[in-house]
Amino acid sequence: MWIADNWKEYEVIDCSDGEKLERWGSYLLVRPDPQVIWDTPKKHKGWENRNAHYHRSKKGGGEWEFFDLPEQWDLHYGSLTFHLKPFRFKHTGLFPEQAVNWEWFGKKIRQAGRPIKVLNLFAYTGGASLAAAAAGASVTHVDASKGMVTWAKENAVASGLSSAPIRWIVDDCVKFTEREIRRGNRYDAIIMDPPSYGRGPKGEIWKIEDNIYPLINLCANLLSSTPLFFLINSYTTGLQPAVLSYMLGTALQNFGGTVDAQEIGLPVFSNGLVLPCGASGRWEQ
Repeated sequence: MWIADNWKEYEVIDCSDGEKLERWGSYLLVRPDPQVIWDTPKKHKGWENRNAHYHRSKKGGGEWEFFDLPEQWDLHYGSLTFHLKPFRFKHTGLFPEQAVNWEWFGKKIRQAGRPIKVLNLFAYTGGASLAAAAAGASVTHVDASKGMVTWAKENAVASGLSSAPIRWIVDDCVKFTEREIRRGNRYDAIIMDPPSYGRGPKGEIWKIEDNIYPLINLCANLLSSTPLFFLINSYTTGLQPAVLSYMLGTALQNFGGTVDAQEIGLPVFSNGLVLPCGASGRWEQ
């Protein structure tokens, strides 16, 4: 398992009975987590002294209960600054477990000894885009949500990366990829964090089981003659690490290189366990 254990301002304090207690800077949040199927006593005082609690509904979805939480606050990781806020379906605008991938590809970019062009698809609020830009890459950031791209731009400004070479694109990721192929654009690295299900800006349907492998194959046509890495993240139960490995290995077999895939996770302060948080597949030269 690849573990994101270099955070200073974030931690999973405890987890039990379908929920996790987290510290996000100065604030304690309780949020549901489907991986936490064990039940242990909730002894940490943060369970009672939480700043906000997301309650999942048995009918689907859920809602926040607020006690003492600002509308927005900041979290830092190295030189990066992220604006956080509670919004739909328990999220805050950041997935801290992804820091283990930021560290991995940041090192590869810095050590490449040449300019690196990165394409980040389903790029959300820009964690990976900012990490790549901070390492010296030029980045094309693509997400179908205008609101998410705006949020990512704000994070870039807060991180001192307002003048970094980042292209901000609001578009359906598949259609954008197809146009980039026709335009003859090429990238040295590709990152994608596809949702299980989603809709593009014009109502395009995305279902990961049907669409992910065709998109990987499409993206193979965007790689430069000397590609550096290809990263896929998955929070979908059916896409286990082995599946990510097989897809990358098959689609990129003409490029050589090596493939590895693992669960990613976060350490739990109270008991020394590691909380699984999805999986990542990495291809690299």
